[in-house]
Amino acid sequence: MFEDLREFSKKLGLPSGDLNELPTSGLTFPDGAHFRIEVPTVNSPDGLKGLLEQAAKNGITINRADETWGIFRYTTAQVKEFLKVAKENKVELNFSHGPRATYDTSATVLTPQGVVMSYRLRGMEQVFRAVEDIRRVLDFGGRGFLIYDEGLLWFLNEMRKAGKLPKEIKLKLSAHCGHCNPFSFKLLESLGADTINPVRDLTLPMIAALRKAVKIPLDIHTDNPPGSGGFIRTYEGPEMVRIASPLHLKTGNSRVGAHGIPTSAQDGRNMADQASIVVETMKKYFPEAKQSKAGTPDMALPL
Repeated sequence: MFEDLREFSKKLGLPSGDLNELPTSGLTFPDGAHFRIEVPTVNSPDGLKGLLEQAAKNGITINRADETWGIFRYTTAQVKEFLKVAKENKVELNFSHGPRATYDTSATVLTPQGVVMSYRLRGMEQVFRAVEDIRRVLDFGGRGFLIYDEGLLWFLNEMRKAGKLPKEIKLKLSAHCGHCNPFSFKLLESLGADTINPVRDLTLPMIAALRKAVKIPLDIHTDNPPGSGGFIRTYEGPEMVRIASPLHLKTGNSRVGAHGIPTSAQDGRNMADQASIVVETMKKYFPEAKQSKAGTPDMALPL
């Protein structure tokens, strides 16, 4: 079926379907590693400290953490403390911009139909406020950012190309944008995404097709809180890495109640334990796969 469409997709350098044969990716991060461990919903400096202390106790490396509550929800002292902890531990830290639709005056976003707006930005003023939120963290040395709006992604990349933002910043597109096919990923890569997080419930053949479409790192969840399905795909982690490297394995959120909520030091420790299970699974079932060490040069490490 659809042979003409499949053939045209192939001519564009994109897959002709989901890759049920699950081919090995063959791509790596610049340091030669196949995967990195990423923990999202790390929404307080204490949460980050608890995560990293427990990870050290468990003998694992956390390469990247994501703050998801919104930069403008934190005091200057809290932002500085976040960055201090990340810098001391050589961890890439992504801050999420605000304000977003869920923080705005929109009634639509609160309806069943409006949920498709996700965390996107409403109107020009909200876009400019989001950029200013990001510049606030830049002033303190932050270099990694979690983006929820495709237009903002394009604008930030244009600013980066024009020298109005530091060239070394990294822009990660959130799963909350709802992207889940190779054509969307090709577009997002062209808009300036440095890494992309698809929706959380894609099958392995679907993930393999995403890798066929783009060369930038993918960010794939191995587990989630009840708010986004509650699934735990730990045993699929090794295959995810094989077919989609370079890959951030996103883990830990099955230990918290929801996305985008304040998290405590104990939440951080619990998420580190979940990450440890994923690392153990990788070592047992795909021991040839390399994980990046802390603080590799291509990471968006705080200054």
